[in-house]
Amino acid sequence: MTLPLILDITIGLVFIYLILSLLASEIQELITTVLQWRAVHLKKSIEILIAGNVNQSEEDSIIELVNELYDHPLIKSVNQEAKGFLTVLPRKLIWFISNLPVKLSLSGKKRTNSIFGYTKNSLGKTKVEKRSAPSYIPADTFATTLMETLGIPQLVDKLTESRLINFAHQQFNSIQNILISLREQTYDADEQVQKFLDNIDQDFRELEREFKNIISDYQKNKTDLTTSVNRLAKSLDKFIGIFELDIPEHPLVNKTLQRLKLFRKDIFDDIEATICLQGLRPNIHEVVQLMNVGSTIHQEFISEFQDKDSEAYQTFQYLCQKLEAFTQKLPPSVIDNMASFAKRAQIKAKSTEEGINILRQEIATTFDNSMERASGVYRRNAKGVALLIGISIAVIANVDTFHIVSILSQDAAIRTAIVNNAEQVIQSNSVNSPAEIKSLQAQTNKIIEEITLPIGWNRVNLEQQLGSTKDQKNPSLINSYLTIVSGWLISGIAISMGAPFWFELIGRFINVRNSGKRPSSSAKSEVQDNG
Repeated sequence: MTLPLILDITIGLVFIYLILSLLASEIQELITTVLQWRAVHLKKSIEILIAGNVNQSEEDSIIELVNELYDHPLIKSVNQEAKGFLTVLPRKLIWFISNLPVKLSLSGKKRTNSIFGYTKNSLGKTKVEKRSAPSYIPADTFATTLMETLGIPQLVDKLTESRLINFAHQQFNSIQNILISLREQTYDADEQVQKFLDNIDQDFRELEREFKNIISDYQKNKTDLTTSVNRLAKSLDKFIGIFELDIPEHPLVNKTLQRLKLFRKDIFDDIEATICLQGLRPNIHEVVQLMNVGSTIHQEFISEFQDKDSEAYQTFQYLCQKLEAFTQKLPPSVIDNMASFAKRAQIKAKSTEEGINILRQEIATTFDNSMERASGVYRRNAKGVALLIGISIAVIANVDTFHIVSILSQDAAIRTAIVNNAEQVIQSNSVNSPAEIKSLQAQTNKIIEEITLPIGWNRVNLEQQLGSTKDQKNPSLINSYLTIVSGWLISGIAISMGAPFWFELIGRFINVRNSGKRPSSSAKSEVQDNG
């Protein structure tokens, strides 16, 4: 057997593998779409990521939290579902079919639950079972969704608000104590001083209203923290200016003015330093630890708010109640993981806003790394499915590798036809994109119609495989059957390797075959010389 003949047989065999691999890929893609394997695998991978390990990923608290993530508008926007009766009808059939394997694999309560969770109806009450979910979620989208679901941005805002209220209340009380001390020391002063003190009391009430308006504007998101503290300083400046404008000649009054000025300088001379020293901007690690109700940091925050009648305490108490209700259903692993992310973010961050952004990046990076590992698991599972599909095609279509090699080595017409078509197809196509693969598949389908391949359950193939006819029986049928089964297995494994693999391989064989041909001009000259 010459080398060109071996190359032609190999090219013919590989081309048949390529044709059947394209069919297998289409079948696998159809099954994957109908059963929503990518979406199911993605959700399961997120559950494992949230839980920290596979065993805890089956806990109800983990599944409930992930369902809440999937009900977030950002992730909802990733999953675009069709609308309209005629469009939704076939999808409902697909949803029903896709649910069957997963439902049957579950037990107990989980069998009756939705795979992808629930969403509220237009009235916001009745839960509607989700039928589909995204097959891919961007890392930034997941990170933002997780942080918003855990309420971290809102937690930062509420904690900052509580501390600002507490700070303003403390400064107001300090100013009030200074004024009370002045009135106590000048109770027997002349009428001018008493009238001055009465006017200052009215101005002080105006200062109180201004402080409340500043806090109200911050609560309504009209101003940020720095602007609010600056406004507090300006209101105090205004009060001190009025105090100094009508001040009577009295040593205690002058002393009180100096105390107010020193107080203003000490607290509001450097706004950023005040914000930092007073802890008005909570760091991201503190915020995350605050979710751990009962922790040391949580108790320290509670001790900051002593006046139970103050607005600051009531705001913080409302926050604590919401946190306690939320953390009761929050898996401990989530708090631990978020605390770990927050520690790393706090090291790099210079402000709370930067800390939130870095925390979001840490979550996104972890999500990407987790999805890379999940993709590896999915590819391994897909390989197993591809092998089953390949063997099924080999059996159903009677694709016996040994029989194909035998026919290609004996039938020059079939061999030449397959090789010539293979050259045309390979040289005019590529498999770098789904569109190119579809074009390749369309061409191979035409070839199948034009050429009779040595596969199938027709009588001719069976007689050739079994080595028997009506007139002559093969005495060793067992060996023939074993050979056929072995041929099926080899074909099934080959088909499962995928069309891109065989496309690249057959291209190399064709290049070797073409490089071995002599130019036609050389062949003609050789004939003339021999003549």
